Order: sequence, then C-alpha cells, then structure tokens
Amino acid sequence: LYDKSEKLFFRDHNYFERKEANGQKVFWGRGNGWVIGGLVKVLKELPRGTRSRKYYERLLVEMGERVAGLQDPDGYWHASLLDPVAYPNPETSGSGFFVYALAYGVNTGLLDKDKYLPAVLKGWEALRQAVFPDGKLGWVQPIGSNPRQTTRDMTEVYGVGAFLLAGSEIHRLAD
Repeated sequence: LYDKSEKLFFRDHNYFERKEANGQKVFWGRGNGWVIGGLVKVLKELPRGTRSRKYYERLLVEMGERVAGLQDPDGYWHASLLDPVAYPNPETSGSGFFVYALAYGVNTGLLDKDKYLPAVLKGWEALRQAVFPDGKLGWVQPIGSNPRQTTRDMTEVYGVGAFLLAGSEIHRLAD
C-alpha cells in the first residue's frame, strides 16, 4: 500500500486509481497518521541491532520528510493530504499522529532537529489551539475510511489519544 513516489500509504487497494477533486491521489490524513504513529510504536519496541530495524527507521524518515512538507501554514494537516483545498479545515487526529512521529524522530536523532523542530512546534501549538476551555479536542474527523470534512465541534477518543501521544514526545523534547 506504500506509494514509493509519494512516500505515503493508500488506505487500501481500492484507492490505487482514485483521485481527489484536484486530480491528486487520495491519501487519507488520519490513515497515514496511524501508519507513522505505528512506526514509532514498532521502533520503541524493536531492539537496536535487529535486522529489520533499519527498514522501519528508513520508512519513518521518508514519511516524516513527506508529511512535514504537507503541513499547512497554521500547523495542521488535513483529512486529505494532497487536496487541502477540498478539505480546508484542520484534522487533529492525523495532526496529532504526525506531531508524535516527527517529535519522536527529532528526539531519537532520526530526523534533523534544525529542519524538523519548527514543524513539530508549529504542529503542537496548532493542536493546543484546538482544545476547548473544557478540555474537549475539536476538529477530529469521525470514524470513517477516507477523507471527510471536519468541524470545530467534532471530537473522538482516538483524536485525544493522538494528542496525548504527541504530548508525550513533546514532553521528552522539553527534557
């Protein structure tokens, strides 16, 4: 499901030929967030020196470079990574996973701190801005299998989970 030229993952084989309104391939933000967040979880458990570790590290670096370049000026990522015009609102579950993975990459030296720290900090600030005074996290795309519009009032527990994962790596970064 990995598109080597785009350095992103398709949701499944049904998306290989689908296109967004702008003609770009369909790469779901949260779906790619789950992947890059999963890479972090694998790398945290996989012992150094394991033969397959380099593969997962390389994949995290490739995806990290790509997703950092897809961050919008406000610090968010969108439900569709390659068509933010069709999905102009932020999407915080994917954004949370991307901040988590990029911060992990910086914390472990897999990603260059000077290059990626600005995206991490901008993403974290965007996520903080999406938290209501009562603690609710907004802009979370509901359960689904492809890009969908979000609104400020939408929330889901997995969005909060991604936010907390991002916060855990931001905390490590601060130390």
